Amino acid sequence: MTERRFSARKRDEPRAAGDKRERILRAAVKVFARKGFYASRVSEIAKAAGVADGTIYLYFKSKDELLTSLFEDRITRLLDVLRREIEAVPSGPDRVRRIIEFQLGLLEGERDLAEVITVNLRQSTRLLKQYATKRFTEYLDLMAHVIADAQHAGELRTDVSPRIVARALFGALDGLALTWALGNPEPGGLKRAGTQLADVVLQGLERRGPAA
Repeated sequence: MTERRFSARKRDEPRAAGDKRERILRAAVKVFARKGFYASRVSEIAKAAGVADGTIYLYFKSKDELLTSLFEDRITRLLDVLRREIEAVPSGPDRVRRIIEFQLGLLEGERDLAEVITVNLRQSTRLLKQYATKRFTEYLDLMAHVIADAQHAGELRTDVSPRIVARALFGALDGLALTWALGNPEPGGLKRAGTQLADVVLQGLERRGPAA
């Protein structure tokens, strides 16, 4: 009986550790959004997460690492979901629209997270360059690949660089999320903005004349 209880406890340890790490990340989102990255203290994050101050350092070496880990964790989740979403959409233009509307729709329900990603990371550009470049590159690559595939299929104009379109699209999404997070938006406003952005982007990417 004791051996079974010990085995069960060992199996639950990784899940418990993951749950505690997620609690810390969620608490960091709230504290960073409320106070800003530099004004926030690790002790405040620990209190919001319901853990001892020292527990934070079991998972993250510093507040800087906590911020970059938060970005990497959330962008990785977004990439996983976006890949599944676009696989279920048949055409290139519809995939572009899905990326735009789905991403802004997710942020609509995560205002604190939107503020941390769009505002707080700007306060720590050095950290973003040093630690989060890989995930950000994967994100741009995903959008660029969707554009390139649609171009090869003759669905979108081919005289523009998929990479430039991906960067421009990210800039537009980031700008919308930033102004939404800092303002006093009406319910559903960010999602409607995503629909309008998709219309503008796709009209600009419409194929002109015979396919190249």
